[in-house]
Amino acid sequence: MNQRKSKAQAQNNKSEDKHLTRKQIECVEGETKEATALNFAKLVISPEMASFRVITNREREDLMAQLDTPSLIGALREQTQAVHRGDMKAAEAMLMNQATALQSLFVKLTETGLQAGLLRQQETALRLALKAQSQCRATLETLSNIKNPPVVYAKQANVTTGPQQINNGVPSSAPNEPAGTQQKKSRKNKLKELPHEQEQWLDSGAPGTAGGTDSSTKAMAPVHRPKNRGGQGQGSA
Repeated sequence: MNQRKSKAQAQNNKSEDKHLTRKQIECVEGETKEATALNFAKLVISPEMASFRVITNREREDLMAQLDTPSLIGALREQTQAVHRGDMKAAEAMLMNQATALQSLFVKLTETGLQAGLLRQQETALRLALKAQSQCRATLETLSNIKNPPVVYAKQANVTTGPQQINNGVPSSAPNEPAGTQQKKSRKNKLKELPHEQEQWLDSGAPGTAGGTDSSTKAMAPVHRPKNRGGQGQGSA
C-alpha cells in the first residue's frame, strides 16, 4: 500500500511540474559578469519588457498565476520581429480588436446615458460614448491606411541655389566682350543690309555755304534809339 501511495504521489508531482509556470525573467549569460549585467540591463529597458510591465500590472490574478513570464516576453519579441520583416498581420488584428472593443464601449455608455435619471449623469455618459465612437472611427481609419496606404502626388518644383545665367538669343563669339557689344554688332549688320535707296538718308551731304546779308534792311532811325544805352538812367519814348 505504501508503495502504491508513493507512486501516485510521484505522478501528481510530475503533473504539477508540467503545469508549473516560470515567473523569473531569463537573461542571456555573457562571458563575464559585466557582460551578463549588461545583458540584463538591456533586457530591462527593452520595448518587450516595457510592454510586459504594463500587461502584468493590473491583470487578473488567476491569469497571472497561469502566465509564463519567459513565454510572454518571447511572444512580444516575435511580434516585433514580424514588423521588422514587414508582416503587419499582428498590427491589423490589434487595431480591429480595439475598434470592436471601442464599439462595445460606445454601446454600453449609450445605454447607461439613456437609462440615467439625472440630466448631468446622462450628459456625462453620452459625452463619453461619443468619445469612444470617435476613437473607434480613428482606429478603423488607421487600419484602412495600413491596408491601403494613401498615394501622395507631389508637384514638380524647380528649386535652384546660387547665381543663375540666362542667355537669350545667339551667344557672342567672344565670351569676354562687354555687355551691349553684341547688340551694337547686330545694329551695324542691319544697316549694311539696307538697300541703296534707303541708305541715302543717312548721308548728311556736303556742308552749305554761309548766306549773305540782306541789303534791303535799313538801320534804325535815331528817334527810335534809346538815349541811355547799357540800361543807365531812364529814357523817354
